Amino acid sequence: MATKIYAELMDHVKQTQALSQIAGLLEWDQEVMMPADGAPARAEQAAALEAVSHERRTDPRIGDWLSALEQVELNAAQSANIKLIRRTYERSSRIPGKLAEELARVTARAQGIWAKARAANRFEDFAPELTRIIELKREEATCLAHDGVSGYDALLEGFEPGMTVAVLQPLLEDMRPRLSALREKIAVSKVTQPHLQGPFDTGNQMELARKLADVVGYNWQAGRLDLSVHPFSSGTAGDSRITTRVDDTEPLGCLYSTIHELGHALYEQGMPSAHAFTPVGQHVSMGVHESQSRLWENQIARSRPFCAWFFPHFKAAFGDCGVDNADDLYRAVNRVETGFIRTESDEVHYNLHVLLRFELERELIVGDLDVVDLESEWNRRFGRDFGVAVPDAASGVLQDVHWSVGLFGYFPTYSLGNIYAGQLHALLRANQADLDGKLEQGKTGDILNWLRDGIHQQGSLYGPQQLIEKVVGEPVSSEPLLDYLEAKYGELFEL
Repeated sequence: MATKIYAELMDHVKQTQALSQIAGLLEWDQEVMMPADGAPARAEQAAALEAVSHERRTDPRIGDWLSALEQVELNAAQSANIKLIRRTYERSSRIPGKLAEELARVTARAQGIWAKARAANRFEDFAPELTRIIELKREEATCLAHDGVSGYDALLEGFEPGMTVAVLQPLLEDMRPRLSALREKIAVSKVTQPHLQGPFDTGNQMELARKLADVVGYNWQAGRLDLSVHPFSSGTAGDSRITTRVDDTEPLGCLYSTIHELGHALYEQGMPSAHAFTPVGQHVSMGVHESQSRLWENQIARSRPFCAWFFPHFKAAFGDCGVDNADDLYRAVNRVETGFIRTESDEVHYNLHVLLRFELERELIVGDLDVVDLESEWNRRFGRDFGVAVPDAASGVLQDVHWSVGLFGYFPTYSLGNIYAGQLHALLRANQADLDGKLEQGKTGDILNWLRDGIHQQGSLYGPQQLIEKVVGEPVSSEPLLDYLEAKYGELFEL
């Protein structure tokens, strides 16, 4: 009897998960293929699909099935599935169907409005949509808050299960002094940083991006590479797609955005196939997801030995471009300067970008900051943290797509990903014999296999912090990341 009940529950969950994947394909299409005039219809399509999905996630039968299985002995994967299903059921049941549907409709419409406002460099064109999104997200946060959990904590929980502001804020804020000190030392260093000299053919950029995908082990039979305004990764194990963007004056944005998104895609392609369409067969959190992308992008692809492999391919693609040898390329890809764009930021400044967004979005959700004041507050705080004035909205408050799609609570997972990656990298270096020698030859298979075993194949069997602690053997800490940054950039800038 218990076996039959569990099977009925999982059949229901698998169909719901399939609908979620369809929604993901619609979102991919909207960013990559959909004509601009399709936005109104897409908003209605997204709303309709979310209405059906929400009804399935809150189906009263789920509660009955869960109750019937409370005293049943299950294996580890089944127990984890039950725990995760209960979490989703309880969260979804707190949100009225009309609210879920309206959020899907408004955010689908807002993406196009954000893109146009960014292109026009006019925050005021997007502000009314953002105001409406925040109203809805505050309502959602109020619905989700319970048992002493704040509204923002409840939103954060949707991306990083088990994480709270009480734990997260000191973890992130404690990085600021060492990052700021490192930034200030680099600013007064006399070491010359190489400048790349273009133009850089965009077709060659995409060809080289595909070569990078090959070298890290991306499965082209289960993915594809396209262009979008904001690079992203989406999909599942058998259909994990990535996008990038090109700029003929600067190729590193394309190439390293591609590597970043490849890290996400490799994680999805490594999910346990035996648990497809079940909670255990999904990624555990956005922080862990980000750890995979940041590890590949920074600790691997920005390393000196990887640049030794990369240089001849880079030179073949772009010719005489201001770098004469592998060491020049290594210094160019690790260039440190105060920039405005988070996705193009160097490792030293990146987490300061995230801290800014973390502060602002918390205040927006709790009501301490209004949208009408957001652009001026963004600019003021950016000046505080980076020491330069933001030139325009596209370089400031409009640069990220996240708020337009309602992803409040998502930004801090980027820094969590960096922290997790720092710990994973320290262990990788301790465990992988001749890692640098392999990277100099473009051999990354052992790294991917290590991540497959330790992270990817675990799916959501464990919680995110539990998984990281299980792999690295110690609690989550920013120390390995900060130690790595200080050692790497101390050597680069002779500090």
